[in-house]
Amino acid sequence: MNPPRNERALVRPHVVTGGRAHPTRNTFGLITLVSAARDQLTGLSPEKRRLMELCRGGSLSVAEIAGHLQLPVSVTKVLLSDLVDSGHIQTTAPVPTTELPSMKLLQEVLDGLRARL
Repeated sequence: MNPPRNERALVRPHVVTGGRAHPTRNTFGLITLVSAARDQLTGLSPEKRRLMELCRGGSLSVAEIAGHLQLPVSVTKVLLSDLVDSGHIQTTAPVPTTELPSMKLLQEVLDGLRARL
């Protein structure tokens, strides 16, 4: 008999991370960009293979990866840290910007939106 769905959902993340609750690195924010650095998938778990396949097409944020994998962000960060440690992926911190767009640019966007209506 299979355990109820809620019980399986609680066990799965534990199994996916090998029982670890924390990543080996603490450098992942929700908007950290991740891209594949290697093509080799041999020896990776199914979740890590899927993560690599997602990142082959270009950079994705940690939040997007967690959504595609349907895993909690905390579990995704553990998988990501393993893949950084093994050289399979690379990460890029987003460039913070404090500069607000100009009024001219905002007006052009607004005009463009109105023209489409």
